[in-house]
Amino acid sequence: MQSKYKVGLLRLNLLAASGLLAWQAGSVAATPHALLLALASAWLAVTAVLLEFSHRRPAAIPWQLLPGLLLAALLLIAPGRHLTWLWAWALLLMLPQPRWMLLLNLTLATTTWWSLRDLAGLEQWGLAGVLLAGLIPLGLSRSLTLQAWRRGGRPRARLIPGMSLWPGSQLERDLAQERQRAEREGVHAELLLMRCSPRRLWQLAERLCRLVHRFENCYRIDRRTLAVLMTSRSAAQATERRTQLLSTLEPWVPIRAVPLSRLTSLQEECRALARQADRRLVAGAVTDD
Repeated sequence: MQSKYKVGLLRLNLLAASGLLAWQAGSVAATPHALLLALASAWLAVTAVLLEFSHRRPAAIPWQLLPGLLLAALLLIAPGRHLTWLWAWALLLMLPQPRWMLLLNLTLATTTWWSLRDLAGLEQWGLAGVLLAGLIPLGLSRSLTLQAWRRGGRPRARLIPGMSLWPGSQLERDLAQERQRAEREGVHAELLLMRCSPRRLWQLAERLCRLVHRFENCYRIDRRTLAVLMTSRSAAQATERRTQLLSTLEPWVPIRAVPLSRLTSLQEECRALARQADRRLVAGAVTDD
């Protein structure tokens, strides 16, 4: 099943849960209780509307902060009405989240369970604690597993699905291969570096991916620097292609073009790009062999 269909199903479930909480908020007379339910309903509705499958938004964003606080508030204000919601802590702990978020949710879960000691009998309260203590490690193990998967896919986590945009680590490997291929086939290959603000990087990356050939790749070196490996039949054609490509970009975008035959260090070229005075600079003479 494609991810977009999974996101649509998740959005539908979130809207259904939001409607259920809104109905519960309307049937409650107590103002603080109704307000908490209304906030939970609004949060679910906003999350459903803004939900979007995108590799640019990693799962580490602690969006679980608000539901954790709302759950704790409901269990502390109206424990008799929402006693069964105590088991929702194990579900919240299953989600990928930062360590401080795990510690916060563990603290809130322990606090809400401890507050129930006067409401339930000692045996029921102790049994609930034992069951919760057994479910929480299961949720934590799932969360750690998902975080390990996310770290494994981090090199592609913030790139654009469906486009030839690769991480900077891939560029390090491709440079040697493209240099050898250019020498073997007698073509001209050059590295095009450019810098922009982090806010404009993804828009510029999408434009570059559409402008280059399908067999050429773009790379995200860091949050401000993009790179393109361009292959042309000759240096003259490379100059023509570069001029045409740069004409579609804003004049304030710093550019540095380096033929692969004259490239010594990617890190040095990136540092040179950051401090060069000329915004459009070709490092080294580009002439036909």
